[in-house]
Amino acid sequence: MLTVLRLALVPFFFVSLFLPGPTWRWVALGVFAVGSFTDYLDGELARRYGLITDFGKIADPIADKALTGAALVGLSILQELPWWVTVVILGRELGVTLLRFWVIRHGVIPASYGGKVKTVLQMAAIVLYIVPGVPDIVRWTVMGAAVVVTVATGVDYVWRAVKLRQVARKARGE
Repeated sequence: MLTVLRLALVPFFFVSLFLPGPTWRWVALGVFAVGSFTDYLDGELARRYGLITDFGKIADPIADKALTGAALVGLSILQELPWWVTVVILGRELGVTLLRFWVIRHGVIPASYGGKVKTVLQMAAIVLYIVPGVPDIVRWTVMGAAVVVTVATGVDYVWRAVKLRQVARKARGE
């Protein structure tokens, strides 16, 4: 239910980001914060009560990427965030998603600590871009860190996927 709520919040967030005036920026921030919190809460509840479902395994990452993607694309359309940042982050997210499907028959690569750091940095950077009046140096510093960690964890994910496939092939005697 929380995943569906997060997906439903994406259009409201996106529209409020484009409405004029600082009040709407605060509304967009509130919607983004609620969406981000539902991601955290969803994961906690699923682990605590063993409510991990096939639907959740597919829908949760889609909802996360929809919220983050809407924020990055919206900020780029508004010319507040360079498009190359949006392309790098969303390219990595799409690439890792495709990689997951490529190796799924060999096993699942668990989320790494770096992946969690990446998510926190991306969310923090997006928040800093949504909030009116944050100095550019602060925004750029956090977004720069988010981009570096995003790329590094993407490379790490590729490395772990290749190793997983090699181990699976050896186990089958190939």
